Amino acid sequence: MSDDVVGVKAAERGFVGGGADVASFEVDHRGPLRQLQHFLHKYPTTVPFIVLLIGVLIFSVAAGSRFFAILNLSLVLQQVTIIAVLGIAQTMIILTAGIDLSVGAIMILSSIVMGRLAVVYGVPPELAFLLGLLTGLICGLINGLLVALVRLPPFIVTLGTWSMYGAMVIFVSRSETLRQQDVAAAAPLLQWLGSSFKVPIPGWGTAIITYGSVLMILLAVLIWYVLNRTAFGRHVYATGDDSESARLAGINTKRTLIATYTAAGLICAIAGWVTIGRIGAVSPLAGQNANLDAITAVVIGGTSLFGGRGSIIGTLVGALIVGTFRNGLALSGVEVLWQEFAVGALIIIAVTIDQWIRKISA
Repeated sequence: MSDDVVGVKAAERGFVGGGADVASFEVDHRGPLRQLQHFLHKYPTTVPFIVLLIGVLIFSVAAGSRFFAILNLSLVLQQVTIIAVLGIAQTMIILTAGIDLSVGAIMILSSIVMGRLAVVYGVPPELAFLLGLLTGLICGLINGLLVALVRLPPFIVTLGTWSMYGAMVIFVSRSETLRQQDVAAAAPLLQWLGSSFKVPIPGWGTAIITYGSVLMILLAVLIWYVLNRTAFGRHVYATGDDSESARLAGINTKRTLIATYTAAGLICAIAGWVTIGRIGAVSPLAGQNANLDAITAVVIGGTSLFGGRGSIIGTLVGALIVGTFRNGLALSGVEVLWQEFAVGALIIIAVTIDQWIRKISA
């Protein structure tokens, strides 16, 4: 047998046997930038955590001790509570590769139903509260049915229902605001989430935490568990990642979409309860920018607008980023105009990073 034939036989044995020659083909030659891209794809909440840390460090210097005071940080947490609760609802929708432009209107409509039933019509506060939650659930169900069964684009559906629910807000409220004193006298339950308790922190001061913020954290833990530890949560991610593949794999994507939009509507109603607790009154003008702020928190928090990737934790961090930047810029003496400019820039940067991460090879 010639030397060439022996060499070929040896090479074949080496290939079949899977020795060192095979392992050499699996060496990772990715550069640092490519490795970073893969890391961020695997851990999408890393970026918002870094942005939040940088923001805290910058404003601790720019705004001085006022920003890092425990009372101010407690205020930031209170300010982002409504946005965070709405953001949780919006996260569920965006994970399915949809979007809900009506979350703010559902929130306000639910709060109006709760308030007017209890204060104006004398309905027992507990029943008025439950009917308000039912209002949000029905609004979400309507969105889900139109998206899943009629197969209309989520953007168009929720743009239309945003106007419809907004009209219902005016109709039900009659453009009237229920005063804080009237709500307190007739339905203190509706204001309960605005109550607070003190948490002393040795060497730093005393934090003031509202029950609304506690509810926000508990709700986030619950939805995180549902999305990450249940079959329904896996169906949500699969539907958003590739709806057709999920359907072929045996997932009832229509039922998943309907359930997701319905749950989001219920969470929006809870946000309406939080809103009443936050401002004390029941107003049709409350939370006018909450819709866009919630989307901002979700996007900055690392949830992909194309669906299938994101987390509730990222949304909470995104809400804190929005609150931190606005609070820090205000304490630094920056005008409201430039505060909004900074938040807009954060959105563009977040979407740009998301697009870059999505270019990763499968």
